[in-house]
Amino acid sequence: MSHTTTMSTTDPLPIRIGISRCLLGEKVRYDGGHKRDRFLADTLGRHVEWVPVCPEVEAGLGTPREAMRLVGPPEAPRLLTVKSGLDHTHMMERFSHHRVRELDAMDLSGYVFKQGSPSCGIERVRVYTEQGLPARNGVGLFARIFQEQFPLVPVEEEGRLTDPAIRDNFLERVFSYARWRELQRHRLTRQGLVDFHRRHKFLLLAHSRPHYEKLGQLVGNASLHRPTDLAHAYASLFMQALQVRATVRKHVNVLQHMVGFFKPRLSAAERDELQEVLKDYHQGLTPLVVPLTLVKHYIRHLDIGYLADQVYLNPHPKELMLRNHL
Repeated sequence: MSHTTTMSTTDPLPIRIGISRCLLGEKVRYDGGHKRDRFLADTLGRHVEWVPVCPEVEAGLGTPREAMRLVGPPEAPRLLTVKSGLDHTHMMERFSHHRVRELDAMDLSGYVFKQGSPSCGIERVRVYTEQGLPARNGVGLFARIFQEQFPLVPVEEEGRLTDPAIRDNFLERVFSYARWRELQRHRLTRQGLVDFHRRHKFLLLAHSRPHYEKLGQLVGNASLHRPTDLAHAYASLFMQALQVRATVRKHVNVLQHMVGFFKPRLSAAERDELQEVLKDYHQGLTPLVVPLTLVKHYIRHLDIGYLADQVYLNPHPKELMLRNHL
């Protein structure tokens, strides 16, 4: 007897991330090759569900195929083959609009695009003038349409993800957006929003105090807004906040703030050790994971309930070891 299982509304959705298919090792590049990324395929892939897309192949172009490039004004370039000059703009735009409608049903929490691609690059893509002069000021055709359709979904390029700070920030945004989407699956209540905002307090403060304060005002005046307007306004400000760079100084301030909740309960030796560890991190002698681990130890040991469920302490799976390099 066969059995089918259905996911209930109480089961969390998988973390789904769109990705350029070549980055997972599929041979879909114009030259018949791939650009497999080991971190994405082997490490992050154990924690997320990939949704692979190759606009050029899925739009009907073969592999291998003639190379293409963007030509014309950066805000509205055409997609032309390099040697024969065939214009694939209309085909790519038609496909892209169709594909993003399909992706809308996938509940994506992020997207990793192929850097520099005339269809998938999200910044500094080469755009050529009619005379053949290049400038790095374009956006790939599919990537542009995706971002217009999903302005809140975190996006990055695989090349930039080699930077530890950019990688950490992108995945913070991905997992935070997934938690927000999970909250929205159920009827958004004022109390639910208050709790979500409280749990993300220190994460937000590590990025942008002004955004945190604006979000707090929004939550405090929740009864003045229709639920749909409230959700849209909160999500927009929330994702904007997480795009602001979290610096070493901001991390130190957040950790000092957390320590203030339990510092009086520590011995003089423990307080000295904690300050020494924070100082070492501030001076670049140790990565963020070192003071963070000590702070988490005291939160557990002293049972500081207010801090125990702060997302800042565990914004993404620890197995990714992202904060070992910050």
